[in-house]
Amino acid sequence: MTNNVKPNKPNKPRPNKPRPSAIRVTDIALQHLVTMMKKAPDGTIGIKLGLKNAGCAGMSYVMDYTQQADASAEIVDLGVVKIFIDAKSLLFLLGMEMDYEITKLKAGFVFNNPNQTDACGCGESIKLVPADPSNPF
Repeated sequence: MTNNVKPNKPNKPRPNKPRPSAIRVTDIALQHLVTMMKKAPDGTIGIKLGLKNAGCAGMSYVMDYTQQADASAEIVDLGVVKIFIDAKSLLFLLGMEMDYEITKLKAGFVFNNPNQTDACGCGESIKLVPADPSNPF
């Protein structure tokens, strides 16, 4: 009887492929993030982006300055600004585009999120589903 079992080969190291960024940031949004950082309190290292439970649809985006990096945060390094996405929010934000919109009545960041399934009428809260990890956004 012959043994058809092949000996284990050592694993070849995988080439380091750059990982896609968790979120995309438009040029105008980046300009406004840079402006925010210029006005930031001393010791600020970047912008923290996440979600909180709020509103009638269930969740709301939150942004704030951060003075320290959370070890579990996903860092989106834009060169001139770093965005720190908290680990609890990451799966809901994968593939999102951060934009900045100026209209006659308001100006502010806009989050174009493929994981969003619903929003309340006033636009203050949203309903999200986790991103499909097999989708490379």
